[in-house]
Amino acid sequence: MLKAGPIWALGAMSGTSLDGVDAALVLTDGERILDFGETGYRPYDEEERALIRAALGRWPGAPEVEMAAEIVETAHAELLSQFGAAALVGFHGQTLAHDPRGRGTHQAGNGAVLAEVLGVPVVWDFRSSDVALGGQGAPLAPFFHFALAKRIGATAPLAFLNLGGVGNLTWVDPSKPGPESPGACLAFDTGPANAPVNDLLRSRRGLTQDTGGELAASGTPDAGIIADFLAHPYFLRMPPKSLDRNDFNALLAAVAPLPDADAAATLTRAAAEAVVRGTEHFPTPVERLLVTGGGRHNATLMTDLAARLPCTVAPVESVGLDGDMLEAQAFAYLAVRVARGLPTSGPTTTGVMALVGGGQISHPGV
Repeated sequence: MLKAGPIWALGAMSGTSLDGVDAALVLTDGERILDFGETGYRPYDEEERALIRAALGRWPGAPEVEMAAEIVETAHAELLSQFGAAALVGFHGQTLAHDPRGRGTHQAGNGAVLAEVLGVPVVWDFRSSDVALGGQGAPLAPFFHFALAKRIGATAPLAFLNLGGVGNLTWVDPSKPGPESPGACLAFDTGPANAPVNDLLRSRRGLTQDTGGELAASGTPDAGIIADFLAHPYFLRMPPKSLDRNDFNALLAAVAPLPDADAAATLTRAAAEAVVRGTEHFPTPVERLLVTGGGRHNATLMTDLAARLPCTVAPVESVGLDGDMLEAQAFAYLAVRVARGLPTSGPTTTGVMALVGGGQISHPGV
């Protein structure tokens, strides 16, 4: 059993950008965030990244999945074993396939394996119970975003934008007593963010990303491709809603005839326009949009957002947070909520029928 009051929990995240594993310690009681602790990062090497990429879209039982899961477990074990202060670990795993209205959601990696290696309880498989109860299973960070809004002293509605492989927005009203309160949160995926640009640079130039958005800045977006992209029925669906990393593969195909710079510019502008469309769903306007995830380092994308939104757009560092570690911190926080029987998602964050506490707990030696 967890001791009463705040504990140090260790969260880990391996996102859809496939760059590596982030880990971070958070002091929390599952409701308040009391402090942030040590962080760490373990990148995937090219061979590991290629094997994980080969498993994208695959479901349990496929041989590619077994190989990817072993890589994910090994990478996490190597990184998390360097931390010593955690009473609990939150392990998200690597999302390989996400089809909440079909086969469900699939994150590679077994938390029971990590519990044995690390010698502490591990909370994992955060999304399945939400999907089983009719939810999208994503995004899962909104309740953490609500706690962050409280920690930074926000009083008016604001939004958090995560620009990972896929983009997602959380609208928060911190005047509410808790994240599960009516009107406290609204969350959804906006559309593709870094994934298409990263895939473009990998296939054309052997690079992992458009560093700083420099290539996109030198090109011209194709207005026709962006218009076709924005005509996708996803943008008309009311939130909550979520995406798989590969749901917009047609966008990559559309830019195939373009020169490198114009293709990067088009994909970057598309990511920004998807966010703008997303903000139209906010219950009330926000004065500021705080940006986390790798996309905040893309100056072209950030400039596009600032030019198209009627609010302040700033990285989360502007309020003293760590945008590289926010998702890892989120799963530390969510792990404590699971262990204490608190909900981790609800109707306005994933579309689940009622508040649900996702995740299973594996104990070492069991």
